[in-house]
Amino acid sequence: MSKRAFITGITGQDGSYLAELLLEKGYEVHGMVRRASTEKFERIDHLKGKITLHQADLLDHRSLVDAIRSSKPDEIYNLAAMSFVGTSWVQPVLTAEFTGIGVTRVLEAMREAAPEARFYQASSSEMFGKVREVPQTEDTPFHPRSPYGVAKAYGHYITLNYRESYDLHASSGILFNHESPRRGLEFVTRKITWHAANIKLGLLDELALGNLDSERDWGYAKDYVEGMWRMLQQDTPDDYVLATGQTQSVQKCVEVAFDEIGMDWEKYVRIDPAFVRPAEVDLLIGSYDKAKDKLGWEPTTSFEDLIRLMVRADLALLKGEPPIS
Repeated sequence: MSKRAFITGITGQDGSYLAELLLEKGYEVHGMVRRASTEKFERIDHLKGKITLHQADLLDHRSLVDAIRSSKPDEIYNLAAMSFVGTSWVQPVLTAEFTGIGVTRVLEAMREAAPEARFYQASSSEMFGKVREVPQTEDTPFHPRSPYGVAKAYGHYITLNYRESYDLHASSGILFNHESPRRGLEFVTRKITWHAANIKLGLLDELALGNLDSERDWGYAKDYVEGMWRMLQQDTPDDYVLATGQTQSVQKCVEVAFDEIGMDWEKYVRIDPAFVRPAEVDLLIGSYDKAKDKLGWEPTTSFEDLIRLMVRADLALLKGEPPIS
């Protein structure tokens, strides 16, 4: 009998890749979508007929119980959140509700409807914020520098609390930035690759960015969802950092993207102070030693290959060609 998985945030970047991975592994895949949602479904359009969708909302406990009860999952992946750091400054209370307290609602619904299931919480490197050590590990103290990071820290600790208090199989993946052609346009890597493709095709003539010196540990989303799955295959639940162990600057991302289209980036990039965050995080760079040791996981896609893939995918998208992923 095939395993069943329930994914919140299935319409997002990670949710769509995870759904594909689980289908490949023979799972019956169920996903949560919000009622009257403006969420776009293009990331999972190609999975129609292969997955089952349930209407529920992280703000509504009863809908979560109903969705989990009807899907009867062996594994629950909580990927839904107010996911953009920049937006969390504009809507800090809503971010706390979705990204923080929403985790508690899912855990409570699981406790009521599927207590034997295994639970994955999508934690974030943004919890480290003003970092206490480099590189960051599972034991590095948190000092979040955005409402998003604060909410993620709450979600992380409430997952740990439920694991210890109710003996749930609940694990958290502290994921560093991970990108793909399915990344939203509000994220800087995709913003860069999408603008580069538009500039190449003569559709735009500039790219406005904030801090070019900002550095992140960027990996490929497809690698990271494999890590999520591996966490829930362990006998004992635990927390793991997924990262590349290397940092790249925003400028490096720009250089690779414009090299892919064969154009001089300095002629097209404009610095706009409006894109500088109120409080910038320090050097986020993760150590994936524990994941490598216990899960056998490590990143397989280089930063340069990732950005070039994203540029090619955006060029194909703008030309109306079949999607590259």
